[in-house]
Amino acid sequence: MAFYSEEDGQSRGYLFKIVLIGDSAVGKSNLLARFARDEFYTNSKSTIGVEFQTQKMEIDGKEVKAQIWDTAGQERFKAVTSAYYRGAVGALVVYDISRSQTFDSIGRWLNELHTYSDMNVVTILVGNKTDLKDAREVSTEDGKALAEAHGLFFMETSALDNSNVTAAFQTIVKEIYDILSRKMIHSQEMITKDGSSLGSGRAVILKEDNDNEAAGISGFRCCSFG
Repeated sequence: MAFYSEEDGQSRGYLFKIVLIGDSAVGKSNLLARFARDEFYTNSKSTIGVEFQTQKMEIDGKEVKAQIWDTAGQERFKAVTSAYYRGAVGALVVYDISRSQTFDSIGRWLNELHTYSDMNVVTILVGNKTDLKDAREVSTEDGKALAEAHGLFFMETSALDNSNVTAAFQTIVKEIYDILSRKMIHSQEMITKDGSSLGSGRAVILKEDNDNEAAGISGFRCCSFG
């Protein structure tokens, strides 16, 4: 769920919970470390528990905080607990382009995401480790096809050389913000002049953005926060 705080009747900012999911060792922790601290750990080891980082962004003059959660090794032993997904409005589903089995697991991760969270979670499929181009087992075309089939955004990244990492996180945060903003505008339009509600907000449909396409970002998702 997205939250916004108010002081003196004015919105001061937003907090979005975003989760990282995918098989072990696909680079989720390094994606977060690169985005949050511009760091990369060559010999990073999985830890047990849940870790998160909060990053601030500014969109349309408003402060947006992305609280990004990492499974931190849980995925090696069992399905991530439902508490991990609770309140999430965004998800990065990550696979390793050099290990096809991690790509084959995407369907399972999407099922788990939809089981424990809102079906309208804004989701981006991320093919990580593009620096391992000589070891590639999953083509860009296959990644795009899977994303389109499930109505997801798609991007390939490398935490090692910092390719598209910031763009991936910024894309998902911006889409969450846009959906929330449109829903709030629509809700305001549904209130009569005397302050009585005319009804609940309807779905907000997001169509593919030409600017995103030009930047190499495929976007097929349509959804609303309900």
